[in-house]
Amino acid sequence: MSAIQRLIEDFEKNGRRPLRVLGASGQLGYGIPTPALEEGLTRKPDMIGCDMGSIDIGPNYLGAGKMAPTRVGAKRDLRKVLRAARQLDIPLIIGSAGSAGAKPHLDQTLEMIREIAAEDDLHFKLAYVPSDVPREVVRREIKAGRVMPMDSMPELTEEEVDASSQLVGQVGLEAFRRALETGADVVVTGRACDTGIFASIPAMLGFPLGIATHMAKIVECASLCCTPGGRDTILAELDDEGFNLESMSPKRAATPASVAAHSLYEQADPYDIREPAGRCDLRNAHYEALDARRTRVTGAVWQPADRITLKLEGARLVGYRALLLSATADPRFIARHAALLEEVKTVVRDLVCEDTAQDYDLFFRVYGVDGVRHWPTPPNPMPREAFIMGECLAPTPERAEEVVRTTKQYLLHHGFEGRLSTAGNLAFPFTPPEVVTGAAYRFNVFHLMQVDDMAAMFPVFTETF
Repeated sequence: MSAIQRLIEDFEKNGRRPLRVLGASGQLGYGIPTPALEEGLTRKPDMIGCDMGSIDIGPNYLGAGKMAPTRVGAKRDLRKVLRAARQLDIPLIIGSAGSAGAKPHLDQTLEMIREIAAEDDLHFKLAYVPSDVPREVVRREIKAGRVMPMDSMPELTEEEVDASSQLVGQVGLEAFRRALETGADVVVTGRACDTGIFASIPAMLGFPLGIATHMAKIVECASLCCTPGGRDTILAELDDEGFNLESMSPKRAATPASVAAHSLYEQADPYDIREPAGRCDLRNAHYEALDARRTRVTGAVWQPADRITLKLEGARLVGYRALLLSATADPRFIARHAALLEEVKTVVRDLVCEDTAQDYDLFFRVYGVDGVRHWPTPPNPMPREAFIMGECLAPTPERAEEVVRTTKQYLLHHGFEGRLSTAGNLAFPFTPPEVVTGAAYRFNVFHLMQVDDMAAMFPVFTETF
């Protein structure tokens, strides 16, 4: 009998409550603090869940098919949770494999799991759900008027669909549930809603979906809902009325204020957590301290959607990026930096485009002045120091590097009225100060698509070790 089958039998036959849910990691691959994980295992959890990805990391990892953490870090964390789940013989659920959840990311994650199973002599049934969306399906739905932009995105076109190097859909709870229904001990999905990781088993056991989804939304980030926030393992105890939260690190406390604040995390609407099949209504959510380190949460209600929607994510190549890393402490340069940078951009364009049309974009960010955001007015007084990052996007890595190297030289020596020296406008943290970062991507698909049959689009595959 599999771990999930045994769990279902226990709850159905014995009516057992609560369900003990262990959130091991908010983003697998960056390290799981061992003391908190080990404390969590002593609490006899019924399942372990881990989120492995996010859109927060930007478009590059999706576009390039690369993981955000190192392979060494990802495999180390996978080994920890696989060993833990098999030691206790409980289900392990991992969502958004390999950071961005496309086929290359899922393949890399499955490869590491297979290696660990062989190296550590672990035996289990694995179910995995790819989340790549066929382009022809999206094209068809665009023509049918069933694809809608999110936020400030424009209407999706077939050209943008074809330009995406990877195209994924954010699967929801039902994909995890279908995977668990195969009798799998370990479930891994491509790009997925974080809540599906932790709400799928409660849904199978008959817990109220609103409460389960609210719990899932919080524990997917581990102890980030605590004060001080951190990545330590967290335990949720779920019953039919609500759930209790406790960090497995004694240094962190789940307080009503910190938990309520985290309920708003990554949400545009403070009252609704939106999922493919509906929304979790938090208008009557209540947060109550059980003691100095634990909080109880009640009141969330599930509202099913009239139609199922799938969030699409895609990234397209926009060129190759090179950076110039430099700084200045010259008050005259800082005071006139906006005009000087524009002058240097003109000089560079005239030099590198003598025999060709301009085929690149050159930007500057001046940290200490307006590098993080564009303020309505400049700082007063100006900072004593400023960090200047030049960025070039060009058709090839070589072209991008040529532009930033030329920019470095002319920005370093650019003369201006009032300058006291004859050269040396910049300081460099190291040499070379030019860094070629490679391919650059942007999100070009961030849309909702109506879907009639999620199971047909996202089938489940299994392996036995």
